[in-house]
Amino acid sequence: SSRSPSPSSSSNEAVDLDPSRFVFAGPSDNIPEDIKNILTSLRQISSTIVEIKQGNADILGRLTSIESHLSDSDGRLTAAEMKIESLALDVTALRNRLDDQENRARRNNVRILSFPEGVEQGNPTRFLGEILPALLKLPEGTDFSIERAHRSFAPKPAPGQRPRTFVVKFLRFPMKELLLKVAQELGKVDWDGHNILFFPDLSKALQDRRRLFLPVKKILRDKNVKFCWGGGFEM
Repeated sequence: SSRSPSPSSSSNEAVDLDPSRFVFAGPSDNIPEDIKNILTSLRQISSTIVEIKQGNADILGRLTSIESHLSDSDGRLTAAEMKIESLALDVTALRNRLDDQENRARRNNVRILSFPEGVEQGNPTRFLGEILPALLKLPEGTDFSIERAHRSFAPKPAPGQRPRTFVVKFLRFPMKELLLKVAQELGKVDWDGHNILFFPDLSKALQDRRRLFLPVKKILRDKNVKFCWGGGFEM
C-alpha cells in the first residue's frame, strides 16, 4: 500500500491540499487491503478538514479582534477630532477677543507717514503738537492733546530709504477723529515737499480683514455709494 505524508499539527500553518498527498492504490485482488487503504486516505482527508476548520476559526478570531480594535480606535479618533475642533473654536474666539482688546488699546492712536527722519529733533510729541494744527489748516491754538508720540520700532533707515512712521497717541478720542476727518477732507497734506499721510493705528489682523474689503470699496466708490466701517474695530 502507498503511504501519505502526515498532516501538519499546527493550526497556524497553511494546510497542504496538494492532491499528491492522498495517493490511492489501484485496484488489486486484495479487496480488504484496498478498503483499508481507502479508509486510511479518508481519515487523512477528515483530519485535513479539521485542520482547515481550526485555521478558519483562528483567522475569524483574529479578524474579530482586529475589528474590535479598529472600532475602538475609530471611537477615540472621532472623540479626538471633536476635541480638536472644539479647541480650534476656543482659540479662534480667544484670538478675536485679543485682537479686539488690542484695537481698543489703539483706539486713540494715529499713524503718520512720510515725515523725514530727524525732523522731530528727539521730541516727536512737541514737534507734532506744534506743526499739526497749521499743517491741517486748523484754528491757531488748536490743542490736539498728544499724550505721546514715537517712531515705529524698526531699525533706523539709511539715507534715501523710507522714513519710519510716527505712532501718535491722543489723550482724547474726539481729537484723533478730528485729525483723520480733516486730513481726509484736505485730500493731500504737503509739508516741505513731502506728502504726509494719516491712518488709524490698527492691528495686523484687522488690517488684513479690511484689505479683503478693498475690491468692494472700489466698486462702491465707482458707484458713488457711501459706506463706513462698523465701530472702528470690525468690517
